[in-house]
Amino acid sequence: MAGISFRNVTKRFGKTIALNNASFDIQSGEFFCFFGPPLSGKSTVLKLILGLETPDEGEILIGGKPVNQVSPADRNVAMVFQNLALFPHMTAGQNVRFPLVERKMPEDRIRARVEAVSAKLHIGHLLHKPPAQLSGGERQRVAIARALVRDPVAYLMDDPISALDARLREETRVELKRIQRDLGHTLVYVTHDQEEAMSIADRMAMMEQGEIRQIGAPAEIYDAPVSRYVARLLGAPMMNILPVNPGDGLQAGQGVISLPAGRVPSGVTEIGIRPEDLKVEPWSETHPGRPARVYEVELLGGYTVVTLDTGDEKLKALVRGKPDIRIESAVALSCNPANIQFFNQAGEALAR
Repeated sequence: MAGISFRNVTKRFGKTIALNNASFDIQSGEFFCFFGPPLSGKSTVLKLILGLETPDEGEILIGGKPVNQVSPADRNVAMVFQNLALFPHMTAGQNVRFPLVERKMPEDRIRARVEAVSAKLHIGHLLHKPPAQLSGGERQRVAIARALVRDPVAYLMDDPISALDARLREETRVELKRIQRDLGHTLVYVTHDQEEAMSIADRMAMMEQGEIRQIGAPAEIYDAPVSRYVARLLGAPMMNILPVNPGDGLQAGQGVISLPAGRVPSGVTEIGIRPEDLKVEPWSETHPGRPARVYEVELLGGYTVVTLDTGDEKLKALVRGKPDIRIESAVALSCNPANIQFFNQAGEALAR
C-alpha cells in the first residue's frame, strides 16, 4: 500500500481546465473519496493517478516517488471503471482471474486469491457464467472482484456501484468499507452520491469545476463547511440559505428567524440552517418574529420533511416522527444559534 500526492497539478483539455492547480495528500491505507457534481474533475483525478492522462503542470507521487513519466502498467494501481469493462467472451471467473494470469502467477495462488475475493463479495456461485447472464449488480461485483484480486499499492474506483439498486448499493458500500479496512490498502473512490461519500470515506475532497474546495473528514465538512457551495453540496434536504438584515441582532426570512445582538459576526450577508436544526412549533404571539406558513408535508417513515413559506423563500425542516403539522397552518421557526452557518457576500463561511 502507498500514499498518493498531487503537487500543483493542472490538466487541460483544449481550453477547458479539468483540474486546476490541485494539491493534496492521500495517506497510505486511507479510504479517500472525491465528491462533487458531474464535470467537477473527479474522474480526471483518477485517470491522472492511473496514468491514462498526463498532467500539463505539476507532479504526481505514489509511495513518495514521482510517476509523471511512469506508464500505467508500472504504477501498480488497480482500477474499477464506471462502465465495468468486463470481457464478454470470458466467464465471470475468468474475468476475475485475468490480472493474475497476465502476471503469470502460479495456478494454486490464483485459485486461492479468486476463492477468497469471491467469498468476500458473494459471487462464488456466479463464476461459471458469462457477463451477459449476470444482472447489473452481479457484473458490478465481478468488476470489483477483478480489482481486489490483485495486490496493488492502491485501488481506484470510479462510481463503481452506481448501477445497483438502492438496497444492494447500501449493502455493497458497507462491504467495500469492510474489505478496505481488512486489506489495509489505499482506496481512492469517486462518487456523486453524497450518502455514499459520507458513509464510506475516512476523508473526502469537495470538488467544483476542477477546483478542490475543502478536504476533511465527512463529519468535519458537514459541521464546518468553508463556503456556501460546500454547505449545500452535503445534506438531504440541502441546507437552507437565507439573506439577512443585520441591525440590532439579525432578521432572516422576512423576520421569520431572529437572532439576538452579539451572536452575529461582522460582514454576514447570508445564514445557513440545516433542515434538521430548524425547529417548527405552533405559532404564538410570544414568539420573537413573524410566522411562517406550512407549504407542504412529506411523511418519509421515521421522519417528516416540512416545506415552509416565509414569503420570499421556501425552507425545509426535517422533523422526527409524524408530527401533527397541517398544510397552510402558521408556525414559529427557531434554531440554536450554535448550529447556524454565517456567510459573507462572496459565499465564504465566517467564524462564529
